[in-house]
Amino acid sequence: MCIVAFAWQVLDEMPLCLISNRDEFYHRPSAALHAWQNSSIVAGQDLQSGGTWMGVTASGRWAIVTNFRNGRDQKSYTTSRGHLIQSFLESDLAPIRFARQLEQQQQDYAGFNLFVGDTKQAVYMSNRGEAPQVLANGVYVVSNGLMSEDWEKTRHLRKRFTQEFLPMLQQPQIAESAIDAAAWDILEDERKVIANLLPDTGINPEMEALLSSTFIQSPIYGTRCSNFLRLTDAEWQWLEKSQQGERQGQVIDLHVNLNL
Repeated sequence: MCIVAFAWQVLDEMPLCLISNRDEFYHRPSAALHAWQNSSIVAGQDLQSGGTWMGVTASGRWAIVTNFRNGRDQKSYTTSRGHLIQSFLESDLAPIRFARQLEQQQQDYAGFNLFVGDTKQAVYMSNRGEAPQVLANGVYVVSNGLMSEDWEKTRHLRKRFTQEFLPMLQQPQIAESAIDAAAWDILEDERKVIANLLPDTGINPEMEALLSSTFIQSPIYGTRCSNFLRLTDAEWQWLEKSQQGERQGQVIDLHVNLNL
């Protein structure tokens, strides 16, 4: 997962509203959004290393991870960041307690930004420089740097999310189809960042530019799926749009009733 924007406890009767893109190598096998067998998890699934990049449960738990990009880090890691999501969703620990326990093993993982939450509390941490912190009500946008870093890529998504998208959700006369279309339009934005505003993450400038858009396309790597997730008082509403392969353009519309 490479970019996410969400509103936490901002909208009336919608504690969480989230849009995101998952970017990955096209050849890496994965399963689309579904309810996992023998588990409480609803998520897509990484079929190579296990785990997932984003998921929810009927108990109101949710989690999402993005990679922290550092081209200078050549270390190999045997642990998969996707298992962080699975571990939290299958646990009953409060979000902040889970994050603080994870701190003890965080260097076993390649760089990550992690958000974990339930219906009452949201927590952020990164194993590359951000200790666990409970999030105040507000809008949060993260890509492949720290949340405290103000990349042009995340600044652009924040502007569109706060100025275009969130106001639509506060106007009951706007059709659901129009809201969904707006989410996809924002997530499929291919605007590149100009060279002098690119971050330095240790990769070559051409690749840095390629990865600077919300929606990424290349011969071997890019945006695999887009997500629009909402938490209401009664249920999760999750739309996942496939952006690659035979299912390109197809949308899974999944509702999960809350069991609180």
